[in-house]
Amino acid sequence: MENYLLTDATNSEIMDEFDVDPLCNPEHPSMVTFEDITSAAYKIRTGIIQTQCLKSHLSGMTGMDLYLKKEFLQTTGSFKDRGARYALLMLSKEQQQNGVIAASLGNHAQAISYHGNLLNIPVTVVMPLIAPIMKIQKCREMKANVIIQGKDMVEAKRVAIKMAQEKGLTYVNGYDHPHIIAGQGTIALEILEQVDNIDAIVVPTGGGGLLAGVIVAVKALNPNIKIIGVESERCASFTKAQESGKPTQTNIEGTLADGLAVPKVGYNAWATAKNHVDKMVVVQEEWIAVAILRLIELEKSVVEGAGACGLAAILAGQLDEFRGKRVVLILSGGNIDTTILGRCLERGLAADGRLVKFKATVSDRPGGISELCKLIGSIGVSIKDVIHERAWVTSDVFSVEVKVVCETRDYAHSLELRELLFANYKRVKFESLRSMKINNPDITSTISY
Repeated sequence: MENYLLTDATNSEIMDEFDVDPLCNPEHPSMVTFEDITSAAYKIRTGIIQTQCLKSHLSGMTGMDLYLKKEFLQTTGSFKDRGARYALLMLSKEQQQNGVIAASLGNHAQAISYHGNLLNIPVTVVMPLIAPIMKIQKCREMKANVIIQGKDMVEAKRVAIKMAQEKGLTYVNGYDHPHIIAGQGTIALEILEQVDNIDAIVVPTGGGGLLAGVIVAVKALNPNIKIIGVESERCASFTKAQESGKPTQTNIEGTLADGLAVPKVGYNAWATAKNHVDKMVVVQEEWIAVAILRLIELEKSVVEGAGACGLAAILAGQLDEFRGKRVVLILSGGNIDTTILGRCLERGLAADGRLVKFKATVSDRPGGISELCKLIGSIGVSIKDVIHERAWVTSDVFSVEVKVVCETRDYAHSLELRELLFANYKRVKFESLRSMKINNPDITSTISY
């Protein structure tokens, strides 16, 4: 296979050439209109699923009249189906015959592969080395030409644009192409039909395409509805753009919300949305993990980190001004890798105070560790793992340090465990996550363990 990867030795002017997306011009951005979105809604109506938007079981816990727009029920597992189908339908006959190319970590790649296959349009997707194997395989199953190149999305995009120029393919930006934005905006039209008297809609935000589409549709029909964007603290590119006054390259760290990990907001999305966002919220990773856990336990919905960001912001108390009001959360996708899901659930349990890890120094005489286990069991705490060591204990040779991982019913139960251990042992240390305020009417405290 021909290698299109641009190396560090590549001339910067050439790299700039391959950064150019013909439909995403920073000097002349395309503003998406309400008419574009209604056109998209008509054209894609038979090719996508009108997903449910139902009242949530989490309403009581959050103190809000909460509704969930379940976009993870789309055929490829995310809202990306909408924009991908509309962008493909709007191609000329010649462009459809030549084919399209896209760069994506997964959701956009799957959507454009699926709808390209349905519409008999050749599709090439460039996926970086960090793309999940499951998503790569799904694109291949949908008969896309999958190219794995680039260490991240920046390099994958350069590869895709270079191939588009050399092979006469149409490059489809997954979050900033005007037709992509218009297609994503159809979500808002459905929400407004499904739910009355909405006070706010909370939108996961990465490259800004979904946010821009929702803003155009909602503000045209009901400007009183607040539009709230939510980002992870590890990929807050829209917030960075707000601070700089323009789309700005942002350092991206590993995040549970990998679907939002876009290093720079799209120029078209920024121009369309920047003056109409009512609030941007940046959430901690721990709250995303808790939100994923809550959605599985209480809604029976498996949602990826990006889709859970809206609930994370509510659980973290960052949208308390909407208590008692009607709020819609867009659960944008459910394509979470099964191995990552397991880690997310454990991290969520830990952040929720239900999975607790501590060290305690106990007597090394016979029965010392047994007494600790009996003490823990006496209050109904379940022990998951016990490790002990003698060589690195600094107190005395008659003591042993025990590391214990255990499971509690809830945060209040973990506090009971703490108090019991501190009352019976001189040296106890709990593993500490970042302090997190619990958004629970029955518990007004802070996780700091």
